[in-house]
Amino acid sequence: MFCCDFAEKKEKVSEIKSGIDEADVLIRKMDLEARSLQPSVKAMLLAKLREYKSDLNQLKREFKRVSSPNTNQVTREELLEAGMADPHAVSADQRERLTMSVERLNQSGDRIKESRRTMLETEELGVSILEDLHQQRQTLLHAHNKLHGVDDAIDKSKKILSTMSRRITRNKWIVASVIAALVFAIILILFFKLK
Repeated sequence: MFCCDFAEKKEKVSEIKSGIDEADVLIRKMDLEARSLQPSVKAMLLAKLREYKSDLNQLKREFKRVSSPNTNQVTREELLEAGMADPHAVSADQRERLTMSVERLNQSGDRIKESRRTMLETEELGVSILEDLHQQRQTLLHAHNKLHGVDDAIDKSKKILSTMSRRITRNKWIVASVIAALVFAIILILFFKLK
Protein backbone atom coordinates (compact mmCIF):
# COMPACT_ATOMS: atom_id res chain seq x y z
CA MET A 1 0.00 0.00 0.00
CA PHE A 2 2.75 2.44 0.99
CA CYS A 3 4.80 1.47 -2.04
CA CYS A 4 1.87 2.42 -4.28
CA ASP A 5 1.38 5.69 -2.35
CA PHE A 6 5.07 6.51 -2.76
CA ALA A 7 5.04 5.75 -6.51
CA GLU A 8 1.80 7.75 -6.87
CA LYS A 9 3.29 10.65 -4.95
CA LYS A 10 6.46 10.57 -7.06
CA GLU A 11 4.37 10.55 -10.26
CA LYS A 12 2.24 13.45 -8.98
CA VAL A 13 5.37 15.43 -8.05
CA SER A 14 6.87 15.06 -11.54
CA GLU A 15 3.49 15.86 -13.14
CA ILE A 16 3.10 18.99 -11.02
CA LYS A 17 6.70 20.07 -11.70
CA SER A 18 6.21 19.78 -15.48
CA GLY A 19 2.88 21.62 -15.14
CA ILE A 20 4.56 24.46 -13.24
CA ASP A 21 7.36 24.68 -15.82
CA GLU A 22 4.83 24.71 -18.65
CA ALA A 23 2.75 27.39 -16.89
CA ASP A 24 5.91 29.47 -16.42
CA VAL A 25 6.73 29.25 -20.15
CA LEU A 26 3.14 30.16 -21.10
CA ILE A 27 3.17 33.20 -18.81
CA ARG A 28 6.42 34.41 -20.40
CA LYS A 29 4.98 33.99 -23.91
CA MET A 30 1.80 35.85 -22.97
CA ASP A 31 3.87 38.60 -21.37
CA LEU A 32 5.80 39.09 -24.62
CA GLU A 33 2.59 39.11 -26.67
CA ALA A 34 0.83 41.50 -24.29
CA ARG A 35 3.71 44.00 -24.43
CA SER A 36 3.38 44.24 -28.22
CA LEU A 37 -0.31 45.25 -28.12
CA GLN A 38 -1.96 48.69 -28.01
CA PRO A 39 -1.70 50.48 -24.64
CA SER A 40 -5.42 50.18 -23.78
CA VAL A 41 -5.46 46.38 -24.21
CA LYS A 42 -1.90 45.98 -22.95
CA ALA A 43 -2.62 47.45 -19.49
CA MET A 44 -5.55 45.09 -18.89
CA LEU A 45 -3.63 41.99 -20.02
CA LEU A 46 -0.50 42.88 -18.03
CA ALA A 47 -2.62 43.29 -14.88
CA LYS A 48 -4.09 39.81 -15.46
CA LEU A 49 -0.60 38.41 -16.08
CA ARG A 50 0.62 39.88 -12.77
CA GLU A 51 -2.18 37.96 -11.03
CA TYR A 52 -1.18 34.77 -12.85
CA LYS A 53 2.48 35.28 -11.94
CA SER A 54 1.52 35.80 -8.31
CA ASP A 55 -0.63 32.65 -8.31
CA LEU A 56 2.13 30.68 -10.00
CA ASN A 57 4.75 31.91 -7.51
CA GLN A 58 2.45 30.91 -4.67
CA LEU A 59 2.02 27.47 -6.23
CA LYS A 60 5.80 27.16 -6.65
CA ARG A 61 6.33 27.98 -2.97
CA GLU A 62 3.63 25.50 -1.92
CA PHE A 63 5.10 22.83 -4.20
CA LYS A 64 8.61 23.48 -2.88
CA ARG A 65 7.37 23.23 0.69
CA VAL A 66 5.48 20.00 0.05
CA SER A 67 8.20 18.35 -2.01
CA SER A 68 11.20 19.67 -0.07
CA PRO A 69 14.00 17.25 0.92
CA ASN A 70 12.83 17.26 4.56
CA THR A 71 9.38 16.05 3.55
CA ASN A 72 10.93 13.49 1.21
CA GLN A 73 13.29 12.34 3.98
CA VAL A 74 10.38 11.90 6.42
CA THR A 75 8.44 9.99 3.78
CA ARG A 76 11.46 7.75 3.04
CA GLU A 77 11.92 7.01 6.72
CA GLU A 78 8.25 6.22 7.05
CA LEU A 79 8.43 3.90 4.05
CA LEU A 80 11.53 2.18 5.39
CA GLU A 81 9.87 1.71 8.75
CA ALA A 82 6.76 0.46 7.01
CA GLY A 83 8.84 -1.98 4.96
CA MET A 84 10.52 -3.38 8.06
CA ALA A 85 7.46 -3.37 10.25
CA ASP A 86 4.26 -5.25 9.83
CA PRO A 87 1.96 -3.30 7.48
CA HIS A 88 -0.86 -3.56 10.03
CA ALA A 89 1.35 -2.11 12.75
CA VAL A 90 2.08 1.14 10.90
CA SER A 91 0.72 4.01 12.94
CA ALA A 92 -2.36 5.94 11.87
CA ASP A 93 -0.33 9.12 12.25
CA GLN A 94 2.07 8.05 9.49
CA ARG A 95 -0.82 7.13 7.22
CA GLU A 96 -2.51 10.44 7.91
CA ARG A 97 0.66 12.39 7.11
CA LEU A 98 1.12 10.53 3.84
CA THR A 99 -2.52 11.06 2.93
CA MET A 100 -2.25 14.77 3.71
CA SER A 101 0.90 15.06 1.58
CA VAL A 102 -0.82 13.33 -1.33
CA GLU A 103 -3.89 15.56 -0.89
CA ARG A 104 -1.73 18.68 -0.87
CA LEU A 105 0.01 17.53 -4.02
CA ASN A 106 -3.36 16.81 -5.64
CA GLN A 107 -4.64 20.27 -4.69
CA SER A 108 -1.48 21.89 -6.06
CA GLY A 109 -1.89 19.88 -9.26
CA ASP A 110 -5.52 21.00 -9.58
CA ARG A 111 -4.53 24.64 -9.02
CA ILE A 112 -1.82 24.38 -11.66
CA LYS A 113 -4.28 22.83 -14.12
CA GLU A 114 -6.77 25.63 -13.43
CA SER A 115 -4.05 28.28 -13.86
CA ARG A 116 -2.91 26.62 -17.07
CA ARG A 117 -6.49 26.58 -18.39
CA THR A 118 -6.90 30.26 -17.54
CA MET A 119 -3.57 31.10 -19.19
CA LEU A 120 -4.58 29.22 -22.34
CA GLU A 121 -7.84 31.18 -22.44
CA THR A 122 -5.90 34.43 -22.03
CA GLU A 123 -3.51 33.38 -24.79
CA GLU A 124 -6.49 32.67 -27.08
CA LEU A 125 -7.90 36.09 -26.20
CA GLY A 126 -4.54 37.69 -27.04
CA VAL A 127 -4.41 35.89 -30.39
CA SER A 128 -7.99 36.97 -31.15
CA ILE A 129 -7.13 40.60 -30.31
CA LEU A 130 -4.04 40.43 -32.55
CA GLU A 131 -6.16 39.08 -35.42
CA ASP A 132 -8.70 41.89 -34.94
CA LEU A 133 -5.92 44.47 -34.91
CA HIS A 134 -4.47 42.97 -38.10
CA GLN A 135 -7.87 43.19 -39.84
CA GLN A 136 -8.30 46.80 -38.70
CA ARG A 137 -4.83 47.62 -40.03
CA GLN A 138 -5.71 46.10 -43.41
CA THR A 139 -8.95 48.13 -43.49
CA LEU A 140 -7.06 51.33 -42.67
CA LEU A 141 -4.46 50.63 -45.36
CA HIS A 142 -7.22 49.99 -47.90
CA ALA A 143 -8.97 53.26 -46.93
CA HIS A 144 -5.64 55.10 -47.15
CA ASN A 145 -5.05 53.77 -50.68
CA LYS A 146 -8.57 54.84 -51.72
CA LEU A 147 -7.98 58.34 -50.32
CA HIS A 148 -4.71 58.49 -52.23
CA GLY A 149 -6.60 57.62 -55.43
CA VAL A 150 -9.21 60.30 -54.71
CA ASP A 151 -6.43 62.86 -54.15
CA ASP A 152 -4.91 61.96 -57.52
CA ALA A 153 -8.32 62.29 -59.23
CA ILE A 154 -8.87 65.71 -57.62
CA ASP A 155 -5.42 66.88 -58.80
CA LYS A 156 -6.21 65.76 -62.36
CA SER A 157 -9.59 67.50 -62.22
CA LYS A 158 -7.93 70.73 -61.06
CA LYS A 159 -5.48 70.58 -63.95
CA ILE A 160 -8.29 69.95 -66.46
CA LEU A 161 -10.37 72.82 -65.03
CA SER A 162 -7.45 75.24 -65.12
CA THR A 163 -6.72 74.24 -68.76
CA MET A 164 -10.40 74.78 -69.65
CA SER A 165 -10.39 78.15 -67.90
CA ARG A 166 -7.33 79.26 -69.90
CA ARG A 167 -8.98 78.13 -73.15
CA ILE A 168 -12.22 79.95 -72.30
CA THR A 169 -10.26 83.16 -71.60
CA ARG A 170 -8.30 82.75 -74.84
CA ASN A 171 -11.52 82.09 -76.79
CA LYS A 172 -13.09 85.22 -75.27
CA TRP A 173 -10.14 87.31 -76.48
CA ILE A 174 -10.35 85.76 -79.93
CA VAL A 175 -14.12 86.40 -80.14
CA ALA A 176 -13.60 89.97 -78.87
CA SER A 177 -10.85 90.52 -81.44
CA VAL A 178 -13.05 89.15 -84.25
CA ILE A 179 -15.95 91.37 -83.15
CA ALA A 180 -13.66 94.39 -82.95
CA ALA A 181 -12.29 93.59 -86.42
CA LEU A 182 -15.83 93.20 -87.82
CA VAL A 183 -16.96 96.45 -86.24
CA PHE A 184 -13.89 98.19 -87.61
CA ALA A 185 -14.56 96.67 -91.06
CA ILE A 186 -18.21 97.78 -90.96
CA ILE A 187 -17.19 101.28 -89.97
CA LEU A 188 -14.66 101.38 -92.84
CA ILE A 189 -17.22 100.11 -95.32
CA LEU A 190 -19.78 102.65 -94.13
CA PHE A 191 -17.22 105.39 -94.26
CA PHE A 192 -16.28 104.59 -97.89
CA LYS A 193 -19.92 104.18 -98.94
CA LEU A 194 -20.94 107.46 -97.43
CA LYS A 195 -18.13 109.24 -99.18
